[in-house]
Amino acid sequence: ADRPSLIAIGSSTGGVEALQTVLAGFPADCPPTLIVQHINARFAPAVARTLDQTCPPRILLAEPDLPLKDGHVYLAPGDDRHLSLGGSNTLHCKLRAGEPVSGHLPSVDVLFASVAETMGARAVGILLTGMGADGAQGLLAMAQAGARTIAQDEATCTVFGMPRAAINLGAARIVAPLGAIARHAFSKAA
Repeated sequence: ADRPSLIAIGSSTGGVEALQTVLAGFPADCPPTLIVQHINARFAPAVARTLDQTCPPRILLAEPDLPLKDGHVYLAPGDDRHLSLGGSNTLHCKLRAGEPVSGHLPSVDVLFASVAETMGARAVGILLTGMGADGAQGLLAMAQAGARTIAQDEATCTVFGMPRAAINLGAARIVAPLGAIARHAFSKAA
């Protein structure tokens, strides 16, 4: 695959800074990118604004049924809704109320599982710093669907919980330091 059709990112503790580093390496016309960052809903708009000001793509809060476009990054609003990938002909953001999954609402697992199902090998999954194991099962589903899966390495993580859980499951095809993750997302080498 030359270029992924979609990128999904999960992060938690230390994730806002990590996202800033990763997204700064994204091209302005990157594939649509969906992010679940465990965050208080009150802070989500400010995080989206900060990322938007410092990174090449346009970064905004996900909204229900918002069609996905290149050059746009959609951040889960952090309220009591799961963000997932919707659509067969036109891809869009799906936000739905629900119970926590893997201890979180929104849950990285929910996002990654939806991407695995809809995009298969055309997607890239990235799991960044965070405590717990949210995203590990979802990243495994993406790996099994043929997606390129990347986990942040221990040395650059604030908390190595989520990436460690994914690595232990064999879900991460690539384990990379934070500064190299954007390059791995777009490089042709598997």
